[in-house]
Amino acid sequence: MDGYVQRLGDGKVKRYVQFLEITDVPELIALYRKWHSPEYCWQEVRDGIRQVGILEMEIYILGNRLVMIVDTPSDFDWPSAMARLSTLPRQAEWEAFVAKFQGCAANARSDEKWQQMERMFRLSDDSEQKRKR
Repeated sequence: MDGYVQRLGDGKVKRYVQFLEITDVPELIALYRKWHSPEYCWQEVRDGIRQVGILEMEIYILGNRLVMIVDTPSDFDWPSAMARLSTLPRQAEWEAFVAKFQGCAANARSDEKWQQMERMFRLSDDSEQKRKR
């Protein structure tokens, strides 16, 4: 595996890591992947994610398990941003559309489906970084 090249910003960012299991049916998983590809993901949804202040969002898949990594400015307010996101054009329609893959209610918001994960390990922490300077 080659890994993924990342850009690191100049300032501090918040990172959220979330987990979701989608329906474990190969045909549905293939469709879910398709609808998250650059060619098929709705542009209004991508634009809305940026409008609420999200800097980067990535989803990783292994079987039917998904991990989403979200980078935001350090002053980002997750509950407020998710409430705003749910009101933006086509977002509710998108959530209802992908609900059939996610095995949840069609009216569930993104932040009601994805489970926040807790970081239990980090190679370096702020105090270690300060000692190195």
